[in-house]
Amino acid sequence: MPEWLVEHGIGEHRALLIENDRVIAAKLHWPGELVAGQTIEARLSKKASGARRGIAETERGDEVLVDHLPANLTEGASFSLQVTRASIAERGRLKLAQGRCVTDTQAKPSATEGGALPGDVVRCFSAGLWEGVWDAASSGSIEFAGGSLTISVTPAMTVIDVDGEASPRELALAAIPAIAQALRWFDLGGSIGIDFPTIPEKAGRKAVDVTLDKALADWPHERTAMNGFGFVQLVARLEGPSLLHRFATSRTGMCARYALRIAERVEGAGVTLLTVHPALKAKLRPEWLDELRRRTGRDLRIETDPTLALEAPHAQVVSS
Repeated sequence: MPEWLVEHGIGEHRALLIENDRVIAAKLHWPGELVAGQTIEARLSKKASGARRGIAETERGDEVLVDHLPANLTEGASFSLQVTRASIAERGRLKLAQGRCVTDTQAKPSATEGGALPGDVVRCFSAGLWEGVWDAASSGSIEFAGGSLTISVTPAMTVIDVDGEASPRELALAAIPAIAQALRWFDLGGSIGIDFPTIPEKAGRKAVDVTLDKALADWPHERTAMNGFGFVQLVARLEGPSLLHRFATSRTGMCARYALRIAERVEGAGVTLLTVHPALKAKLRPEWLDELRRRTGRDLRIETDPTLALEAPHAQVVSS
């Protein structure tokens, strides 16, 4: 049976759904962020008279767009709020988190209560599992036999482009397992467009629709049939930023946390030497570095190398 495993990293928590040593799905959470399913106390900061929607502020100062507000709830009042979607950063703007006003009896239990990811906590994942997901999300691409997917996030939707050299029908059918993988690996939601090659024959488009239905049977969503231009739109519940959103808006932050993970996994006696691109050094918070020292039991030295890619930190243990 598939099993969720959670790795509590420095600056982030990671979760993988594993079956037979193969990654089925992934999730990522940065501590301190709101998570869908959390129930917290908030203060109503803005609401028009008699309206059922407004803006609330949490104890940390986060703003949340709230609905299901009682008509008699006034600005300044405190109430219980259940988060339905985390905030999502986009280029040039931030989509506020969303939630709803609830009573204690209305709040639904959630596996993410308190910001925790679902699953059994392990010290670290088996080698290569998280790295495979991280590399694919970093590049925004997945290869399959005869072609590749390029996945891009935009303010309107996430777009999956299918490219390859086979005939349109063969290429579209071959891409479907990779598409199903991308949706789960990158924790995608919201509006998702798939740009298949144009398939002139109605029978060919029908074959793609049937195969896509089977591949996504256990992934809750709604979708359109393939149109004459090869386009399919999916709509799924959106609970927070996908891994692709993280890379699109916080690449240096993603890479800094990855560098700490690389350094934490190095074994040996001596001093941890972590070499990173100069842009990453400023992202390495002092409390993260202290936690790295505590976890490894070693002193730490950080050097920069402008020839390194952001995504290619290097860690080793050296003599002191």
